[in-house]
Amino acid sequence: MSDGVGPKPGELRGLVLAGGQSRRMGRDKAKLEIAGRSQLERAADLLAEYLGHVHLSVRADQFDDSSRFEHEPIIDAYDKLGPAAGILSAHRAYPEAAWLVLACDMPLVDGAIIRALIEQRDSQKAATAFANPQDGLPEPLCAIYEPGTLARFRRLAEEGLETSPRTLLVQSELCELELPRSNALDNINTPEDLARISDLLAG
Repeated sequence: MSDGVGPKPGELRGLVLAGGQSRRMGRDKAKLEIAGRSQLERAADLLAEYLGHVHLSVRADQFDDSSRFEHEPIIDAYDKLGPAAGILSAHRAYPEAAWLVLACDMPLVDGAIIRALIEQRDSQKAATAFANPQDGLPEPLCAIYEPGTLARFRRLAEEGLETSPRTLLVQSELCELELPRSNALDNINTPEDLARISDLLAG
């Protein structure tokens, strides 16, 4: 789908990854509510504070889900690629754009994190990303990808050579940022994660 407005080369758009299967959680993570708001709503509204265009990555079988349509959906054009499907589908829809990608299940990401990515972005590098303190590797699901990087990623994926966004970042020249808070990239995969993070935010 298209919003009818072609991006300028390198223009930054937001992409909320909300098309996961949520197998470990047992229900749709995008619809989980924390403090009265769904994770999908929170992530999309956060990006919309800083970016003029925000899109939602969805699977084809989620296309009739009205809760996912406040922002323009981009339907996955690739099967069985996990998060890469959403990222590559966004590039396919708007190949001139750079993308600030945010997984919907990272409720501790806040405005300070998004501002750091945008303000410290180096468009001459392959991507701008935080080093995840858990393993020291770049975090691919809260990062800015430049259009040339995504074009390369798409070629590799379509040739069956690489489908991991993290591996792509590890093998690329990055603008790597230090994470302001060690738990900022914690995500919710299980009911236990949901309880822990809900308690943390409530406290």
